[in-house]
Amino acid sequence: MPNANNAAIVEISQTANKFRSSIVLQYDNKYIDVKSILGLFTTLLTSSNYDLHVHGPDADEAKKAMAEVFEKHGLKINSIQD
Repeated sequence: MPNANNAAIVEISQTANKFRSSIVLQYDNKYIDVKSILGLFTTLLTSSNYDLHVHGPDADEAKKAMAEVFEKHGLKINSIQD
């Protein structure tokens, strides 16, 4: 992902931080906390297939919000039901 999408990374992290739930992005065999901007920079720059894992008291709302922000920036995620 080119650096022009830094705004997407910031918005994804800010959206995730609105929730109490754990929100983790998986690619290959790596797991990145979506609330971590640094983690997102390294992840979204090197991968294109993402699985989103959300666990916690507001998981349903978090999944919906995260799907919307990823879609807004043209990123595809699979929401994983655990």
